Amino acid sequence: MNRSLSYLTSIAIFVAFAVFVALRQRSPFNPDAVLGYQNLILEGFINTIIVSVIALIGSVILGFVMFLLSASNVRFFKAFVDVFTEIIYGTPLLVMIIVMAFLIGPAFNSFNRPVLGVIGIIIYITPYMTNVYKSVFKSIPDEQYMAMDLFGFTGYQKYRYIIIPQVLRMLMPPFMNNFSLIIKGSALLNVLSFHELFFTVSIFQTRTFAYSEGYILMWILYIIITIPLSQMTKYVERRWSLE
Repeated sequence: MNRSLSYLTSIAIFVAFAVFVALRQRSPFNPDAVLGYQNLILEGFINTIIVSVIALIGSVILGFVMFLLSASNVRFFKAFVDVFTEIIYGTPLLVMIIVMAFLIGPAFNSFNRPVLGVIGIIIYITPYMTNVYKSVFKSIPDEQYMAMDLFGFTGYQKYRYIIIPQVLRMLMPPFMNNFSLIIKGSALLNVLSFHELFFTVSIFQTRTFAYSEGYILMWILYIIITIPLSQMTKYVERRWSLE
């Protein structure tokens, strides 16, 4: 069996399984139940992408700041980053969102819970971004820095022509993987009644009682976002590894 046929067969198995599960529900499966709610669900789909992009950008920036602090010679900065990382690693994302929206935000007279929830996601992903920066910069061998010094590169030339091109190559795949994690984690914003995909599908289910249809639709829509992103990550890794 060649590779293409193997993939087509595997996809067919999973599709067949999904159809089997749908048809085995207690109530008749009715895809038409979604009619009239397309705009609501589309709003949730778009909002999920928007907040995920915002959370990605925020965590990339904050993660880089934390990386710079961890690379500092000031011991307090290093200790601060280590303590921050351990706290976040020990906190589930759902708890982080709730604490940010219902405790930390109000302590600063901020009550915009959806915004606070997105900030919670940014803070949660930040240590993972910081570790990405650490791994990438450590992967540049000392010999390259020695060679740049030997040839008299200025600081600007080192970063413009040698360091940044390498770093960007190595950063893109983990950034895209973290973006996928953010998209899936954004579903937890439904606890704040934010109109992301999970919440809007829940509204549709409550109004129509089409719970099976809603869950399958929600599953498909998340896959529509995450699988192309995953395949793009693999493509970038393959393409750049050949250059």
